[in-house]
This record gives sequence, structure tokens and C-alpha cells, in this order.
Amino acid sequence: MLKKIRNTAEKYNMIKSGDAVVCGLSGGADSVCLLLSLNQLSAEMNFALEAIHVNHCLRGEESDRDQQFCHDLCKRLHIPFNAVSCDVKGYSEKNGLSCEEAARELRYGIFREYSMGKLLATAHNADDNLETMLLNLIRGTGLKGIAGIPPVRDNIIRPLIAVSRLEIEEYLQKCGQDFVTDSTNLTDDYTRNKIRHNIIPLMKELNVSLTETNVRTAEVLRSENQFINEAVGEAVKNCRKDGIFIGLKEYNQVIRRRCIAEYLSENSLPFSNKRLTDCDNILINGGKINISGNIFLISEENTLRLEEIKPKTENTLISKPLELGENRIFPDSILVCEIVNCESLKKIDFVHKKLTIYTLDYDKIKGTAIVRNRKFGDKLKLRGRNFTSSVKKIINETIPVEQRNSLHFIEDENGTIFAEKIGIADRVAPDSSTKRLLKIQIIREG
Repeated sequence: MLKKIRNTAEKYNMIKSGDAVVCGLSGGADSVCLLLSLNQLSAEMNFALEAIHVNHCLRGEESDRDQQFCHDLCKRLHIPFNAVSCDVKGYSEKNGLSCEEAARELRYGIFREYSMGKLLATAHNADDNLETMLLNLIRGTGLKGIAGIPPVRDNIIRPLIAVSRLEIEEYLQKCGQDFVTDSTNLTDDYTRNKIRHNIIPLMKELNVSLTETNVRTAEVLRSENQFINEAVGEAVKNCRKDGIFIGLKEYNQVIRRRCIAEYLSENSLPFSNKRLTDCDNILINGGKINISGNIFLISEENTLRLEEIKPKTENTLISKPLELGENRIFPDSILVCEIVNCESLKKIDFVHKKLTIYTLDYDKIKGTAIVRNRKFGDKLKLRGRNFTSSVKKIINETIPVEQRNSLHFIEDENGTIFAEKIGIADRVAPDSSTKRLLKIQIIREG
């Protein structure tokens, strides 16, 4: 078994001469095996060894027993030892986590603190990896999840990743080394334990060498996953410019989806397989999709980007009675009104087309007219049309975003009769009987 551990360490370049290794020690069979094997290899491979124990304080005297066992073992082996206690129950209640999730978060937080500038060795073995791969398969993860536990991640190393639980027990028996048993591992309270105690035994009935076979399967999957990761890295290098992807849709779908997943992850945004499919669809076809809150993923003109789009707020209605002469409701523009006697309708129509001056039949205005900004629900039956149009739709299709909130509208007692850049209502349009025209001109300052 020591040879297998040494080969694994060399294969994945886990430990270099002169390194300091912190062993996560629970007192269970796996971690005790890890501590003993690393202790035997430390002189040969020239690395320093110490141990850290995390007391989760969940099992009363049993938890304290485990801590004392670890302390005594390290003292006998002359290995530096630290023990840290944490309140898993309180942390889980405060953060809305299961005890299992809370324990893991606290444990790895302590591990990070005590392994700063060092390597952290954890006792994950081949059987743990099989359980993880099945768990991820059940949850519906992609290749990365099904590939299981990585032998090396950041400063975390897993020297036992190719060693079976049976080999561990045989090694400890040969060494005459005892260990402690966590009583919660004997129940089916947790999902992983259900896989361990119920599903895997059934699978081993079909393949007695399941664990060993899976070690090779995991290696193949990790190798293929690494190949994809390298291709993704190349795609990111070629397409990512200032936080925006340009030309990503030219790549294979597998690469596109991985790039999108990485993009969302680095921005701490949630995603699922379905969400990645939806994101990939808009990458190819254009459009936008809400990712979380006000954050949208937007694809247009061969680019893909994240953008915060704040919800639109309704404009505060600004209005005042329409007066002849100057009317000001916006700080940078003036609406000028003038009554013109209608001598020649043809002439007025010509002026309207050439100078973008609006004209309407002044005598067809009902009651008091007001000038205002746009408001929700504006509709207008335009001159020469036999149907009513949605002003919002026309604005969205024809007018730049930056101009939409500063458009002038005029309405009388029967509704809207004028909309800047859109036109006049059919019911106030000049005709052969028109005597007086209301000439409207918009002057934008600067």
C-alpha cells in the first residue's frame, strides 16, 4: 500500500522535497492510515509532517474521546498536533445549513487557517471517490462532477485516492494500530451513507472489483475533463476581452458551455444544466436571459456579456396648460406653439415635411390642452390611419433609448393629439375646412 501511495504522490506531483504537510486527522481508520503512511514516507520523501483535529462537538463524550485519541497517537509518533473545537449546531442554525454542510464548512475553514503556506493532506480514498461519483451522478452534474474527487486541488492533496477501504483496514491490522469509529457513520441519516450502505453493496454483487475498476474509470474521466479544461482555457484566451466574450459561438458546444459556466462562477452567479443550455441558446441565436436579480446575460453581434439592468421606473408625470409661445417642461428643450391662419393647406404641408414642424387644426382641439411628458398607456390614432397605435411600441421601435424620456406630448379632453417624433392624431388633422392651424415646433438647446 505504501508503494501505491508513493506512486500516487509522484503521479500527481503532490509533495516536493522540503514541503510541510498538515494531515487532517479525525481518528477514524482512513485518517489514521494517512497519518501513519505519511509518517513512514516523510523521511524518504523529505517533508515535514504535522496533524490537525477538528472537534465538531456534536457527539458529547464521543467527540472528546476522538480528540484525546488523536492527541495520544501524535504524541506517541512525535508528530506536532493541534486540535480546534467548533459549534457546528449553532453555525448550521444561524446559516440555514444541514449539520453535515455546516461541519464541512467549519472544518475546511479551520484546515485553511492551519495549512497556510503548507500542504493539507485529507484521507479521501478510492471508496470515498466512488461514493462521490455516484452522488454527483444522482444529482445530475456534468463530467467534472462525475470524475469525482480531484487528487490535488489548490494546496489540498489526497494521497489515498487510489487506495481502497479494505486495503486501509488491512494496513492498520498489520501495523497493530487501532482507531475510533464515528457512530453517525453507522446510520443511514445522510445521503452518502445511504449510497455506502445500500447502493454500493448491490453494485459489488455485479462487479466484485468495483472499487479497483472505478479507480481506473476516474483516472480516464479526470484526464478527459482536463483535456476539455485546456480547450476551454484556450477559448477564453482567444475570446475574452475586458470581461466580454467575442466569437465564442464559433467553438464546440461543450467548450461554449464550460466557458459560460466559468464566467458565471467567477461572478458568483448560480446556474444549472438547464440554465447553461438556455445561455448557450442565446449565445447562438442572440437575446438576453435573466441570471439572478438584475443581472442579465446578453448576446448580440457575436458578443456575450453580463450586464446589470435595473428595473424601469415609471416617469413622474410632468404637465402644464399649453400656451401660445414657449412651453418648457424639460430643462434642455422648448415647445413653441403658434396659431397660423390657413391660407394654403398645400403650403403648410410642404413646410411641415421640410422643417419637421407639426401642424394640427386648432379648432378641433376639445377643451383645455396640456403639454406633458409620456405616460403609461399612451395610445394614438395617427393621421391617415384607421387603427389606434401603442405609443410605447412605436417609441421602442423607432426612437433611441436616451431620447425617450424627454418627448413632448399634447392632449385635450378627449386624449392624446400630438406625440413628438411620432405625429398628430387623425381627429385633429387639417383638412379642406381648416381655418386656423396650430403650428408646433420643438427647439432643443445646444
